[in-house]
This record gives sequence, C-alpha cells and structure tokens, in this order.
Amino acid sequence: MPIVAAYAAPSEGAPLVSTTIERREPGPLDVVIDIAYAGICHSDIHTVQGDWGPQHYPLAPGHEIAGTVAAVGSDVTRFAVGDRVGVGCLVNSCGECAACLRGEEQYCTGGAVGTYGATDRDGTITQGGYSRQVVVTEAFVLRIPDAIPLDRAAPLLCAGITTYSPLRHWKVGPGARVAVVGLGGLGHMAVQIAHALGAEVTVLSQSLRKKDEGIRLGADRYLATSDPETFSGNRLAFDLILNTVSAPLPLDDYLRLLDTNGTLVCVGAPPEPMSVSINQLLGRRRSLAGSAIGGIAETQEMLDFCAEHGLAAEIELIDAAGINDAYARVLASDVKFRFVIDVATI
Repeated sequence: MPIVAAYAAPSEGAPLVSTTIERREPGPLDVVIDIAYAGICHSDIHTVQGDWGPQHYPLAPGHEIAGTVAAVGSDVTRFAVGDRVGVGCLVNSCGECAACLRGEEQYCTGGAVGTYGATDRDGTITQGGYSRQVVVTEAFVLRIPDAIPLDRAAPLLCAGITTYSPLRHWKVGPGARVAVVGLGGLGHMAVQIAHALGAEVTVLSQSLRKKDEGIRLGADRYLATSDPETFSGNRLAFDLILNTVSAPLPLDDYLRLLDTNGTLVCVGAPPEPMSVSINQLLGRRRSLAGSAIGGIAETQEMLDFCAEHGLAAEIELIDAAGINDAYARVLASDVKFRFVIDVATI
C-alpha cells in the first residue's frame, strides 16, 4: 500500500504529530489526489479528543480537502490528471438506498462513510486530509471552479455545504429573515450564502467583537446575545435561525425569536445535550431541526454557486507544525474564520 506523510493523533486527546499513514492501492474507479490544502474543522477536534465516542488511532483528521488529480483509474470518466478537485465529509455510501438514489448520500441508510475515522466498504478505516495524498472513488470527488482559490475553497467542502444545504432546503430567498448564530467557520459562510440568496441577514453573536467583519460579509444587522435587549426586542423577528455553534444554547430563548412557522436549524454539534420547552414549538407552529452537510450533487451546486457569486472562505493559512496551536485557538474562538493547513509543509 502507498505510504504518505501525514499529521495524526496517536491517541485520544493527544497532540497531533508528524507521521505516515497507508492509502489503498487505487482501483479502476479511484481518483488519486495530491492534497494542497486542508481546512481545520471543529469536528476534527471533537473527533480526535473522543468527544463523539472512541476512535481508531492513530487518526489523521481533515474533511475539507482541496488539491489536484495525480492519477485516475482505468474506468474514471469525470476527471483527468491536473484537474482542480476537492473532497468533503463523505468518501463512500451504499449507493442503493432511497437516500443515495435521491442524491442525499449523507443520510445513507446503508452507512455513509466519513472521510476519516470511519469504516469504509472494504473494511479499512478512513484517514483524512491532514496528509499529502488521498485516494477517493470518483463519485465522491468534487470539481473546484477556477474562480475559487484552492486554499479558500477547502473549507467550502464542509463549512460551505453545511450552511448551504439548510438554506436551500428551507427555501431561503429574497425577503427571508434569517438569523445566523455565531460568526465562526460555519457562520461566516452562512452569512455570505444567505446574503447572496437575497435574505435579510442578522448575526447573533456573544459580543459585538466581530461586528465589522459580519457587516462586511453581508449581514444587515449584528446583535450581541449577551445583551438582554437582543431577545426581548426581537420576538417574532425571524423566519429561519441557523445555529452554527458547537456549544449548548438556551434554545427556548432563540425559539421565541421565530415568527409563526419559523424554524431553528442546528448545524453545530455540541457534545452535551440541550433541552427545549415544547410550549415554545406549539404556540406558533415553530420547528426545531437539524441538518448534516449535503449530498455530492448539492455540494457541487454549492461550489458553483460560490464561484458565480464570488464567495469563498476567509482563512488563516498555517504550516502543519502549527496544527496543535490552531486547535487551541479554535477552542478559544480565536480565528477569523477558518484555519487552513498548507499541506506542502507536512
């Protein structure tokens, strides 16, 4: 099996270290990708720390992957050597269930295969994008438009599609009143995409520290949730609230901000459970929902949408040696807005 350089967690909660990992021998339908950039997602941190359950170690995380095609299998038809491509949160699925057949591989009932820390169809454990190279079946490779720089495209493969999918599913368009909770890696993409869809966008953040950035990215209003007036003065103000944070929130307070038939959608995944009063849902037929990334076709749609509208992630490019410091800064909310690893430094 090919051996490639990587950064991986050797055990639960341990700092990531320079190492090597094995990649499978490419098959007829496989695409070999030379990784140029890999985004750091909060999910990477949750996973390697064991917040979401036991993992197989050593584990190389990373599901925001951008690079170029190095080789293709004999039966590959959609990609050629040198193409600009990306890989997101999925690398396989059963391909046969109702979810897969309707293009929602993320909800595969036969078992969607995550880009790292998952058991692939051949029984191997997947390893992610904090590495020099990856082998992915053609059906799960995305084409990155020329209009988007590769380093700024990488976070779109998770942060972009995680926010695009619910905005499209709940039919956000001109006149929709959308609130985005948090202006981090997910939130800053949600603001840009909702604005490009024509919505009236409000950011709900703990403080006004990032207000200027939020307005620049397309927010019409920026409110501090630490100010009681934000909740008392904005009852029934929104049609959709997109919660992007990975920390527990007082959901009842946020539900009161929704108008009749409004929906609070959670895309962040805190390790702790959250409670909600059913009365907050009954009174105005409100909904509390969740959304997990998007299917491959929708992810390609998102990339093309971002290219058309001049959208991309706001990033801080780092060397691989800075990964552990970047993790600490993510946990401290000290990043504007996504760390991206220059994989050439691995």
